[in-house]
Amino acid sequence: MGFVVSLIIGAIAGWLAGKIVRGQGQGVFMNIVIGMVGGAIASFLASAAGLRIAGEDEILNSIIYATAGATLLLILLRMVGGK
Repeated sequence: MGFVVSLIIGAIAGWLAGKIVRGQGQGVFMNIVIGMVGGAIASFLASAAGLRIAGEDEILNSIIYATAGATLLLILLRMVGGK
């Protein structure tokens, strides 16, 4: 997957995670960062569980995985940050 596509997926996943967790707006840059880190977390957890992203909906699956990982990341940050 290309770098630009990864940025777009990260931005979408970060934005969706922010809506799910209902936090204050993070801004476009932080949404991308949170989405990409969340995607990396989800990718690691999925591979450890034996799951993989494949098939004709690879981008949609990537968004779903990255959103799940970004949501987990935001929840953990909220727990550590005390908000």
